[in-house]
Amino acid sequence: MSKKKDEKTNVMRIAESAGVAFDDYAYDNTTLSAEEVAAALGQPPGRVFKTLVTVAKSGKYYVFMLPAASELDLKKAAKAAGEKSIEMLPQKKLFPLTGYVHGGCSPIGMKRQFPTFIDASAAQYETIFFSAGKVGRQIEMHLSDLQKIYPVTAAELVRDT
Repeated sequence: MSKKKDEKTNVMRIAESAGVAFDDYAYDNTTLSAEEVAAALGQPPGRVFKTLVTVAKSGKYYVFMLPAASELDLKKAAKAAGEKSIEMLPQKKLFPLTGYVHGGCSPIGMKRQFPTFIDASAAQYETIFFSAGKVGRQIEMHLSDLQKIYPVTAAELVRDT
């Protein structure tokens, strides 16, 4: 893992304009799974969050942030969003909808912001890691700072194993 301050992403610019402190990190961009990213950062998988985009039966879109090694429980996600059902957005629709590619999707800086939820486990960490909006880049910040940039609601989202 290396700190890399020379190339700013849109996520970093948005965080700076909001006056939010953060650290950013670069890693080998051939690493795509969230668990591999956590290992590359030398962090426990529970502290590194992946960003998933879903679509509800109503046609509304929702964003969910989960610990790297976790799976989204679609029933819990639907309950958190107040929807009857939710399914994962097909990967081919991710870029046109959000402006982000698979592996580089961030809750900050999408083309349009959607209601966003984060697994309640995030509160146990002083800071969390999530995509800086580009494959190979991660950002670290306090959950409360993320919530200053964009409303993020904590909820139980992880599938029970």
